[in-house]
Amino acid sequence: MKLAAAMSRLGTETAFEVLVRARALEAQGRDIIHLEIGEPDFGTPKHIIEAGKKALDEGYTHYGPTQGLPELREAIAEYVSRTRGIKVGAERVCVTPGGKPIIYFPILAICEAGDEVIYPNPAFPIYESMIRFTGATPVPIPLKEERGFSFDLDLFASRLSPRTRMVILNSPANPTGGVMPTEDIAAIAELLRDRDVVVLSDEIYSRMSYGKTAVSITQFPGMLEKTIILDGFSKTYSMTGWRLGYGVMPEWLVGPVNKLMVNSNSCTATFTQRAGIAALTGPQEPAEAMIAEFDRRRAAFVAGLNTVPGFHCRMPEGAFYAFPNIKATGWESKPLADAILDQAGVACLSGTAFGEYGAGYLRFSYANSMEKLMDAVERLKAFMASNSKPSAREAAGTRA
Repeated sequence: MKLAAAMSRLGTETAFEVLVRARALEAQGRDIIHLEIGEPDFGTPKHIIEAGKKALDEGYTHYGPTQGLPELREAIAEYVSRTRGIKVGAERVCVTPGGKPIIYFPILAICEAGDEVIYPNPAFPIYESMIRFTGATPVPIPLKEERGFSFDLDLFASRLSPRTRMVILNSPANPTGGVMPTEDIAAIAELLRDRDVVVLSDEIYSRMSYGKTAVSITQFPGMLEKTIILDGFSKTYSMTGWRLGYGVMPEWLVGPVNKLMVNSNSCTATFTQRAGIAALTGPQEPAEAMIAEFDRRRAAFVAGLNTVPGFHCRMPEGAFYAFPNIKATGWESKPLADAILDQAGVACLSGTAFGEYGAGYLRFSYANSMEKLMDAVERLKAFMASNSKPSAREAAGTRA
């Protein structure tokens, strides 16, 4: 049987593939430090779990509204309005099983062959996968390390065209941990305000910034009516397995997104939505404590990475990822990531798993204990001490 041609355009998410490899090694008795998967290592806060259990006992086990429970959408609207300094109502909120549908549904509803979508690179691989799946053309903008992994604004402006239909932003960012400066987002808003272009602003890590406020493009004049905010519960509330996300979008897009939702998932599980209400309206101390611990690990782990031969790592400003530059090791990204897993027992991702401009980098999630992170640093140092390769510059000098 022959698959549809569109299936050949679908990508994947390497983190899950590496996780499978790492667990296979563990099954063979190997001690593996997991720094590959983008998942908090904290449990879901107890009051959220209790709300989910209570919802099950109360009969929240049946279909719910496709757009989401009204009480959850109200809570989300209040939360987004307060945290972004904007005013949105529940009618703009669509609740989905995880955040990925808010990538897939808007791109599918808005983009088609002949359209162009500008997106950051390296970035979450599902952006490019979904763009290609619809037949639209992905237009990557390299994230510059020297700019804190933000856009080159001149390049961004030059790549806008009459065919540009959507721009994707992600701040704080996966995989770089970068937070876009307010002035950069203001400049992008100015460039887009009068264009027939929709913005998909992935703000899933919005609460995870360290000393630098992550600003939403919706805060700038004229942008609320052309922006889709993607957010959810997986990262901030350690609810990855609950599959609960949402989009806040212009009202004209709500109907099409609901239509795609009813054709694919019908609705989001109602008991998880009740737990989501508890997450937003209940005690925030567990989330704040988790973020504070990530901040502590961030400082120690990045300092450790900078002692590994050939590694250079900028201090990430958000999320829970370190994205060291490994070009001076002489290794390419994927062979090095594979070797580190196989020989040192440290699972991480190649920068190229996030796009072509991730070449020369690795991504580590520091969502693991401080003890494990420091152990990983020592393993990396030992591995590089016995597996160094000449850098390109050194190799060229030798040949000369």
